[in-house]
Amino acid sequence: MQGFLLGNSHEVEAVTLDLSVGGAKFECDLEVYPGKVIRVRLIIPGAEKLVSIEDARVQWVGDDTFGVSFQSIRPAELDELEQLIDEYEEAEGSGHA
Repeated sequence: MQGFLLGNSHEVEAVTLDLSVGGAKFECDLEVYPGKVIRVRLIIPGAEKLVSIEDARVQWVGDDTFGVSFQSIRPAELDELEQLIDEYEEAEGSGHA
């Protein structure tokens, strides 16, 4: 899934490698460090607009990947994420989107 991450005053494109209602794993070249708060915008297939999560805190950093935990999600965005994950789990049998 494609997404956009805003940090350091600029937005970069990212690939979402793992997604749950509590957080996500991304691959991109945004410079982050544990504790940094970034904004996440996800392109949900079939949705009319991007799902925007204003407060995503970086939990860990790898070579070209990092993980975030969602600190606060508006109810509409939470509904979109839950629906996407449910649809993916039904298609795949189990796991995360």
